[in-house]
Amino acid sequence: MSIIPKTMKGVQMIGHGGPEMLQYRNDIPVPEPTSNEVLIRIAAAGVNNTDINTRIAWYSKNDGGSTDASWSGQPMEFPRIQGADVCGIIVAVGKNVDESRIGQRVLIEPCLTEVNGETLNTPWYYGSECDGGFAEYTVVAAKHAYTINSNLSNTELASFPCSYSTAENMLTRAKVTAKDKVLISGASGGVGSAAVQLAKARGAYVIAITSPSKNEQLLELGVDQVIARDVDLINVLEENSIDVVIDLVAGKQWPQFLQLLKPGGRYAVSGAIGGPLVELDIRTLYLKDLSFFGCTVLNPEVFQNLVNYIEQGKIKPIVARAFPLQKIGAAQQFFLDKTHTGKIVLNITDS
Repeated sequence: MSIIPKTMKGVQMIGHGGPEMLQYRNDIPVPEPTSNEVLIRIAAAGVNNTDINTRIAWYSKNDGGSTDASWSGQPMEFPRIQGADVCGIIVAVGKNVDESRIGQRVLIEPCLTEVNGETLNTPWYYGSECDGGFAEYTVVAAKHAYTINSNLSNTELASFPCSYSTAENMLTRAKVTAKDKVLISGASGGVGSAAVQLAKARGAYVIAITSPSKNEQLLELGVDQVIARDVDLINVLEENSIDVVIDLVAGKQWPQFLQLLKPGGRYAVSGAIGGPLVELDIRTLYLKDLSFFGCTVLNPEVFQNLVNYIEQGKIKPIVARAFPLQKIGAAQQFFLDKTHTGKIVLNITDS
């Protein structure tokens, strides 16, 4: 059995603001698992837009205030260890968890319905309402630690949980099938490139919106058509030609998404990096019988389906670059530069 130290290295967010709010420490107490939890030694953790959004209080609707800046709309508690993407090894278990789980390599489901042995009325997001993966150790309910059997590296596996489960949830909610023509905005990012792969795994026809410099990478993922950002979508695609829009951008193009949707079309959203406020002609919504899906809480089957896809080799990791944990500021800046395709990962205890 592994010797578990009393303290660990990690990055704590001490308040809302810039990168200076992230403190790298080597004296953080190692958490102890309660009865239904497991202790995980973290090998690698992915960087996500949500980490930065939470730090700058972007989720707050109170003019960037701190009273509603977590995913659940509650105040953040500081210090907080962020990080929603984790691959690691179970090194200890609570008294109600089978000891055979010790030694298993796992991925953590980031949308939590159980914490400290209690079922939550409102799901928490790992790394927002509770401590996450930017540290050497973490605890999580055993039900949210999914065993993964794969030849992929820890770094590669850490690129999956948040972005791919978000994308899989959007496709699940929108009921994407091989009969659908799917338009994906922000297709070169972590969630976007995941949505591309998962939609193609379903056999759908996929159209990706991205910058021209990233066309080749997306075509290699199997995209059927690539469209440049900021073009007039109606001029490039026919009105009423799209079955499903998977939107991660919103912004000024948003009204065109509804024009492109066929009558009875489905629109799923889980991001608004192009701007959260959009103009909706409500007549388009009801006259075309459109269905809208806001996607945050994962459907129960989503994460296991994702694990199955990974183990079957139906999707592949796209790691743009890996950084050591203490370089988290540089990693987030590289993320914000938006010159990459895929995921950025922090190597924590992985060699």
